[in-house]
Amino acid sequence: MRNWVKSGSPWIWLTGGMVSISLVMVIGLIMLIAVRGLGHFWPSDVVEVDYTAPGRETVRLLGKVDASETITAEAMRDAGFEVPEGYSIITRHRLKLGNRDVTGNDFSWFARPLMGEFSYPEDALVLNRTEWGDFIGYLRAVKQDGEVVAEGEAAWDELFARVARAGDLRGEINRIERYDIGQVNLQIERLRLERRGLRMRGVSEDDPRYAELSAQRDALRGEYSVHESRRNELRQRIRRDSLVAELPDGSEKEIRVANVVRAFGPNRMGFTDKVAHYADRFNEFVTGFPREANTEGGIFPAIFGTVIMVMLMSVIVTPIGVLAAIYLREYAKQGPFVRIIRISVNNLAGVPSIVFGVFGLGFFVYFLGGSIDRLFYPEALPAPTFGSPGLFWASLTLALLTLPVVIVSTEEGLTRIPRSVREGSMALGATKAETLWRVVVPMTLPAMMTGLILAVARAAGEVAPLMLVGVVALAPNLPVDGVAPYLHLERAFMHLGFHIFDVGFQSPNVEAARPLVYATALVLVVIIVVLNLTAMMIRNRLRERYRGESD
Repeated sequence: MRNWVKSGSPWIWLTGGMVSISLVMVIGLIMLIAVRGLGHFWPSDVVEVDYTAPGRETVRLLGKVDASETITAEAMRDAGFEVPEGYSIITRHRLKLGNRDVTGNDFSWFARPLMGEFSYPEDALVLNRTEWGDFIGYLRAVKQDGEVVAEGEAAWDELFARVARAGDLRGEINRIERYDIGQVNLQIERLRLERRGLRMRGVSEDDPRYAELSAQRDALRGEYSVHESRRNELRQRIRRDSLVAELPDGSEKEIRVANVVRAFGPNRMGFTDKVAHYADRFNEFVTGFPREANTEGGIFPAIFGTVIMVMLMSVIVTPIGVLAAIYLREYAKQGPFVRIIRISVNNLAGVPSIVFGVFGLGFFVYFLGGSIDRLFYPEALPAPTFGSPGLFWASLTLALLTLPVVIVSTEEGLTRIPRSVREGSMALGATKAETLWRVVVPMTLPAMMTGLILAVARAAGEVAPLMLVGVVALAPNLPVDGVAPYLHLERAFMHLGFHIFDVGFQSPNVEAARPLVYATALVLVVIIVVLNLTAMMIRNRLRERYRGESD
């Protein structure tokens, strides 16, 4: 036994066991997030059941079984729920009933002993709406301009066709409002600021530039009127259709098809139909824009904002960190001052991220941004241009946050280059600068990429500093569009990490938003993994390339 301990085998087994446990925990966490997030998009069957509470009339329930649990009857009574007599342990189901605009609540718990047999009616209808969440009921008829055009079984095909047409019209309306009208408004605002700038510089009203600006403004207003007329025409067309649905209590409700994003009958769908529905909903989640206070719709603006912020941060932090490391290792005279700088860099890596956010807000946003506004955008004041949180300041703040990682990794890479390589290069007649940039730095590229990988991994998941320097819960426009300069660094943006926080903790409908939190977290993990794998592939190629050249 003593020889076995001295051989080091126990430590090998212990290390291997800890690595295995870590892998199981990471894989388990990802699987948990995936199951709870991705399962949200599957069209679950709708159950119909009678519920009889003690001393009350029987009511009909129609909804999806969202969760089930077994608890004590006493705990259920303490929570204010109705419990039948004679039970000590009760199974209860949480049903997603939808119809928040009618009942005021999407989800409710019900004791299983008070519920009858479950049935699955084929005429059960589920509507994903633009507001008020899901509607769950029974389809009865489809109307156009108040007249019934189809009812009964024929109403299903008619409804699907009209919902698809409404979706196309709604997409065209959004395109006109977001891009056509939005770009015209932006150009009109620029003309207004240019006109104000002329007045601030004391240019006389007789100057021909005023007339030119007025002509451009009139032309843009005419273009705006054309887009507005087209939008109003589409709105009239989309408002013609409606559907009549029956609620579980027997009453009827008329719903405009214009407010329906998706209509489906889960109980009448086959496996292939459910897979197609699942793919459609997941595609909307990844490529669509959010709605309903971020609890419905997609997360594309958050994905786009996260990726472009990480890319900008990488472009900023890499040259600064690499050059700083090269100077400290290759050019600076080693002494107390350089040692203090290295200690400061190492300590900077341990500073809480929120401190960087406060610094970014005070220095980048208020000082630098305010100075830029006063120098280059005085006509826009007091409304800030760069003097407010935005994409550029968020990228700079994260670059400062991750700078120590890049510096340390690059310095370690420079240290690992043998001295003989440097001496051999200079012995062949190369200068110190030529040796550094043509021999040493290329061999250090894998270490630089390692620092960049660590920086990307940390920056993509940071939330606290971004809340101060650019991230918002809902951004009306993407930082990139078709208007020059195309990349708008001054705009606020959405971020997956902050989106998770906002949906999970600030949502007015927590139960409905919880699956989206898991799904968004999974997307964030996937993006970080993809970015890291891309950087690792580049690093490995560089490593093999320069290893082959050294051989």
